[in-house]
Amino acid sequence: MFQARFFRSRSLAAEMVALGHCRVNGQRVAKPGHSIGVGDVLTFPQGNRIRLVRLLDLAQRRGPASEAVLLFVDLDAASSALE
Repeated sequence: MFQARFFRSRSLAAEMVALGHCRVNGQRVAKPGHSIGVGDVLTFPQGNRIRLVRLLDLAQRRGPASEAVLLFVDLDAASSALE
């Protein structure tokens, strides 16, 4: 999901998928062009942690970061707040 900017570049995102590091709804994604939709849960490494996010909406265009953060909810945020 390039619009939400989980990776610095499209090529880095494609590499992570190709290496088998990304999942959609718990299933490993084999190709960078895998379709995703509203309600899907994405799991992927980012820095030194594993991110788990649910898609709330899909962008029609590439926009600013302030719009991108409205496209998903971080499912780890609740568990991080308890620590």
